[in-house]
Order: sequence, then structure tokens, then C-alpha cells
Amino acid sequence: MNSRDYTLDRIRKALGRAAGQAPPPIPPPLIRKPEAPADELADRFCKALETLNGKTYRAASVEDARGYAERLLAGREAVASASPVLAETGIASLAGVIAGVSDRAKLRDLCATRAVGITSADYALADTGTLVMFSSAEEARMISLLPPCHLAIVPRARLLSTLDELLTLVPIPAERSSSMVLITGPSRTADIEQILVRGVHGPGEIHAVLV
Repeated sequence: MNSRDYTLDRIRKALGRAAGQAPPPIPPPLIRKPEAPADELADRFCKALETLNGKTYRAASVEDARGYAERLLAGREAVASASPVLAETGIASLAGVIAGVSDRAKLRDLCATRAVGITSADYALADTGTLVMFSSAEEARMISLLPPCHLAIVPRARLLSTLDELLTLVPIPAERSSSMVLITGPSRTADIEQILVRGVHGPGEIHAVLV
């Protein structure tokens, strides 16, 4: 018996199976949809994102959210998506913000030169501090990926517990959008000598405002 056959024989015995025996059918996926109060979801989301060096802010009102965005910009220029949330909060009309650009070439130039990209988020996952972004005409993917700082304005009603809960609401993401991006904290990599570097593949600074 060679080493391959020996290893496979050990695995079969550990599973209580014999050679040539067909494997049992795969069990159905177990998707859980945990229930949690809104305040608890907000606590978990903020803690998870801050653990990853993201910044969070719980706005008491629409005006408070706009004030946070204004303080974050502090004279810096930004490009914003066409999300209705940004229009309703007045963030899209702040000084230095260009919003709702549909021409891809112009939008690419803005994203490559502006300091801040401002979007909403389709959902936010409390357990991991993750922003869920579906690419659409309202939310161009590059706005959350190219500028060095990403500001996401997230309605609290869009907070979910886990990825399982997201998949109960959107079981086939490809039917909704050509791209679903899960953003969990600032971009970071440790490929080179296992030294952590932020902002290599995307924004090195992320702010999430719950409103």
C-alpha cells in the first residue's frame, strides 16, 4: 500500500466507511436568520468595524449625519454616488462634493483625483462590520474603491445580523446586480514580508455613519 492509499484508508476508517462505498448525500444548507434589536445590531456593527480600524458614527438625525460629513471633508473635495440617501441628507450638495456623475470616463477621473468617495450601502452586516454594495446606476462601484477615503451613509433599517440573513433576502445576488462587493474595513494586505499595509487595493480609511 502506497502513502496515498494508506492516507485514504485512514480517512475512510475515521468516517466509518468502506472502500468503494458511495458517500452520503450532502445535507441541505442551514441558513440562520437571527433576531436582534436595532440598538444591538448597531452596537455589534460599530464594534466590529472599529476593531478593523474603521470609523463609525451614530447620527441622531439627518442634520447630524450631514454635519459629520462636512467635518470629515474639512475643505477636501469628494465624489458622491447618486444614492437617494445622500440627496435626502443634503450630503450630495455639500461644498466640494460632485454627485450623480453618469459619464464613466468623467467619473473615473473624479474618483482617481478626489480625496473622498461618498456612497450609501445596500446593507450592513453587524457581526463583521461589513458594508454590502450592489453595483447599480445609483451606486457606481468605483466610488467606494478608488478614492483614499470612503464615507458610507447607512440607514439603520439596512442593518442585518449576518451573511446568512443577507442571503435570505437576496438568495441569488447575480439576479440583482452584476457585482456585489463586501467591504470589511479599510483595504489592507500583508503579502510583503507579512507587514500589514493599508490602502493598497482600496481606501485606507473608511467611515460608516448610521442614520
